[in-house]
Amino acid sequence: MSDQNTSQDHADSDDPLDIWNLRLYVAGQTAKSRTAIENLKRICEQHLPGRYDIEVVDLLENPQLARGDQIIAIPTLVRKLPNPMRKVIGDLSNEEKTLVGMQIVPRKPPDAGGV
Repeated sequence: MSDQNTSQDHADSDDPLDIWNLRLYVAGQTAKSRTAIENLKRICEQHLPGRYDIEVVDLLENPQLARGDQIIAIPTLVRKLPNPMRKVIGDLSNEEKTLVGMQIVPRKPPDAGGV
């Protein structure tokens, strides 16, 4: 993506301009695979707008690619960059678990304007 967000409250990385390189391993176009893809896109748009690159790897089409990242379950999300590499297994429907697993600092919600 060419748009980059310079705000430092979106991600836990040294450089606020870091592009997050994410690889999602799935097996075919199952409901669980589609859910994982949709959840990942939503989380990235909310917390890393303009600062992420997603590669979806279908292991039914390219099973040999599982070996490189030592994939043992699917779906699995692998954060390639920024270092260190991190993995989250599942359909990413638990946003808090995904954010913690990927070491993404959640965006601060707008001030509620109340006490």
